[in-house]
Amino acid sequence: MATLERRELGNTGLKLSCIGFGASPLGKVFGDVTPADALAAVRLALQLGINFFDTSPFYGGTVSETMLGNCLRELNVPRDKIIVSTKCGRYIDGFDFSAERVTRSIDESLARLKLDYVDILHCHDIEFGSLDQIVNETIPALQKIKESGKARFIGITGLPLEIFTYVLDRVPPGSVDVILSYCHYSINDTTLVDLLPYLKSKGVGVISASPLAMGLFTDNGPPEWHPASSELKSACRTAAVHCKEKGKNISKLALQYSLMNKEFATVLVGMNSPKQVEENVTAGLELSSMGIDEDLLHEVEAILQPVKNQTWPSGIQQI
Repeated sequence: MATLERRELGNTGLKLSCIGFGASPLGKVFGDVTPADALAAVRLALQLGINFFDTSPFYGGTVSETMLGNCLRELNVPRDKIIVSTKCGRYIDGFDFSAERVTRSIDESLARLKLDYVDILHCHDIEFGSLDQIVNETIPALQKIKESGKARFIGITGLPLEIFTYVLDRVPPGSVDVILSYCHYSINDTTLVDLLPYLKSKGVGVISASPLAMGLFTDNGPPEWHPASSELKSACRTAAVHCKEKGKNISKLALQYSLMNKEFATVLVGMNSPKQVEENVTAGLELSSMGIDEDLLHEVEAILQPVKNQTWPSGIQQI
């Protein structure tokens, strides 16, 4: 039976399934999810070869972490068979990147996840704080957490790509093991590629999240709060309709496009049901065996060309 490819994450030695389980939807941020649905989704993900699970105390105001922790405990998954990441610094009541808060945060997260350690602890959406505080206070605090054994590796996340170079240029080498970037590698936006040589030179692994661009590449379209321009939303809607008229699915095409670049250790996709898990894994396996639909991809790229690499200001995020 075909299984999902595993890829190395920078210099960490971790090998992540090329599709990662984004657990933000388990926090009910996109609609209700029952514990039974969550359990079934996580169980199927494990059965189909997904070994990487990502969450945050921000998602659903800690609900995502609690739900994921309950699932992993109930399924009795051997700890060395899964890679779990969570975040700190962003909470339902706001941002706090102080050393005191992030140090307390990891203990709270471990209790909810029912784990002794996480594999990756990310500093969450750092553009909303002072980047100098991230450099001088937060990262050193996360290093102490790493030394304590509560987190194996340290990461940073955010939307604007320039935040990564700002921080990585100012911290000691090896202080940051991984970055999580979202919405900068899909059919409409490939700007993350320009950063890859720099990140490699720093020994930093790369996780690419939200290949569907926070809902732009879905038949239903993005949520109302999506910060993209009306021009970009319109182009993506046209692309989705074009795929549907051909009997194809824009979400599948977008995921496969992101998976094709093997510089990324994993492509993180939000999931909250067995159906979503199965669709995502099937798309990955089909890509490995048959490749992408090149003709359809070129047609969609042509539709999106006028808005290529058009991003949006940091706003409401669920990543």
